[in-house]
Amino acid sequence: MLDSFGREIRYLRLSITDRCNLRCRYCMPDEGVPPTVHDELLRYEELLRVAETAVSLGINRFKVTGGEPLVRRGCADFIRHLKALSGVRQVTLTTNGLLLPPLLDELCTAGLDGVNISLDTLDNAQYQRLTRRTHTADEVLRAVRLCAARLPTKINAVLLPETADQLIPLAELTQTLPVDVRFIERMPLGTTQTGQTTSADIALNRLRARWPQLKPISEPRGNGPARYFRAPGMQSCLGLIDAVSHGFCDRCNRLRLTSTGLLKPCLCYEQGVELRSLLRGGADDDALRNAMREAILQKPAAHCFQQRENITEHKSMNQIGG
Repeated sequence: MLDSFGREIRYLRLSITDRCNLRCRYCMPDEGVPPTVHDELLRYEELLRVAETAVSLGINRFKVTGGEPLVRRGCADFIRHLKALSGVRQVTLTTNGLLLPPLLDELCTAGLDGVNISLDTLDNAQYQRLTRRTHTADEVLRAVRLCAARLPTKINAVLLPETADQLIPLAELTQTLPVDVRFIERMPLGTTQTGQTTSADIALNRLRARWPQLKPISEPRGNGPARYFRAPGMQSCLGLIDAVSHGFCDRCNRLRLTSTGLLKPCLCYEQGVELRSLLRGGADDDALRNAMREAILQKPAAHCFQQRENITEHKSMNQIGG
């Protein structure tokens, strides 16, 4: 389906939980956020009904997110059912990787098409400071290696001033692993609204200083807006996601469903269409489809990350759907 600006909406991020086993400084406060009451979370069958309706509107690619989606029991089975829906072309997962190894067989059997793993630093002490937990970057890197041997895998690293010295070590993973490494500008949302980011342009300049032959590539490598680059000697690619400094709203193809059933047309505005009451109130398929169509038509022309006073979304990323 096309939105009111002619953009084709074909990608839906489905958050299945707001809970997480980490407390990353750029995502939520140390004490966490009040967990959602269980009954307020969409049940798996409700999420599948939303997905089935989304397919009828032309959406055929889905990302399962959280919080940390693997903390919710039955995630792999949900992915199996989601992938089996008629018309679904792709189902991928975003995770911090810590719970991934013991579930990898089940996820592969479920038909999962790919995994994005968050890893902002290779330094174990720094990883613990950033996540406020005792897990290590080595644990995540082990999950990356295991996953990359089975599924298309990407590393997502948020560009933070304190991890500037990790840019090159993370990027060098593309020389030894078949894993794209993507650097993401920190979005000014929730508890991080006043936080600082390193711009993608600065990161790109540093990457080109290390790899003078780094060139942009045009081949599609996912559903999102990343710009990809490659240099001789790399098994995989480097990506930049520069929503704050450059923006790519004219190409935005996505919606987000929070774990409580709010269908959001844009990340930085609180507006959305409430689906949970429809799902639990006996609404028929046409009513649900019309509500989702309304959300698509509400999609704004652009976000307002450069005008932070206009941002109306103040929830943490784990509550929005990561």
